[in-house]
Amino acid sequence: MAATHLVRITHPFHPLSGQQFVCVGERSNASGKRLLLQIEDGTICAVLRQWTDLISPDPEIVLGQHRALFRVADLLELARLVHRLGRGEAGDKPESVSGELCRKCK
Repeated sequence: MAATHLVRITHPFHPLSGQQFVCVGERSNASGKRLLLQIEDGTICAVLRQWTDLISPDPEIVLGQHRALFRVADLLELARLVHRLGRGEAGDKPESVSGELCRKCK
């Protein structure tokens, strides 16, 4: 990945949605790849890769014209989590993102 290309945040509920920022790097953790975006004041904001225009839009979301609140895959994963928790299994806990995030990304 080039260190200085523009990335648009596409997640509809992110406070910086629709805006483009310079990508200065990326890092990975248990939650997936996070892009490090430099916002206007020079702060670095870590954003999930799937919340940007670097990945193709989900066909289920496109076909549903953004009307559904949840994707089927997400609901199935939620059902599995509720089932595990009901049996007293903790499951895998995602690691938290290390480092400071900008106030707008928290």
